[in-house]
Amino acid sequence: MTTPIRDDPFAVLEDARIATVLRRLHGEANRQHLSIIRHFLPHVLSYVRRRFIPFAESEMAGFYADKYIAIIEAQGAFAYLTARALRARTVVEFGTSFGLSTLWLAAAVRANGGGRVVTTEIVPDKARIARRNFEEAGLADLIDVREGDALASLATDPADIDLVLNDGFPMRALDVVKLLTPRIRPGGVVLTDDVGGLRGNFKDYLAYMRDRANDFDSMLIPLKSGTEYSVRR
Repeated sequence: MTTPIRDDPFAVLEDARIATVLRRLHGEANRQHLSIIRHFLPHVLSYVRRRFIPFAESEMAGFYADKYIAIIEAQGAFAYLTARALRARTVVEFGTSFGLSTLWLAAAVRANGGGRVVTTEIVPDKARIARRNFEEAGLADLIDVREGDALASLATDPADIDLVLNDGFPMRALDVVKLLTPRIRPGGVVLTDDVGGLRGNFKDYLAYMRDRANDFDSMLIPLKSGTEYSVRR
């Protein structure tokens, strides 16, 4: 009898220490799903109809202060493999949270021979815990955590960006891409989370990324509720 092949997103990782930390963080994130669903119940009709769902940026330090709001395991493995395929040495992330997605990216950069992941977080306590997770995984030397407004902290550096993970406050997603686009190399990739589920919030973002005049080829791929995959022309 043929043994069925089990899909294990963590199998792509080369370092068991990193995989152990990521399994723990994903477990913690998954246990928060029910409270997040409850929080969004008043907006379920807007969600189903792909309409705009209101977010208050002040909630970043309120309800979301202890929430991961992270990519899922399959997205992490996909981001990792994308970074490997690009041989990425310079990666930018908008939205560190507790550093879960950052670890997938940094693991790929290390496997590629080194480089840096520049990541941003507006909540100081989240940034502090993220740094602790990076130390635990043995990847802190590759990660530059920038606290505060991403539009300020990413204003001039880095350059020659291979990959961007756009996973912060939805209404800032387009501003971040516009800021970074001149520094994303041709063939570089932008991955944007939550686009399918929050289609109403990303209406302007999708219009921009799918207009070839803005130098991207872009489409939604079926990861999580829908992840936008964009390639710099």
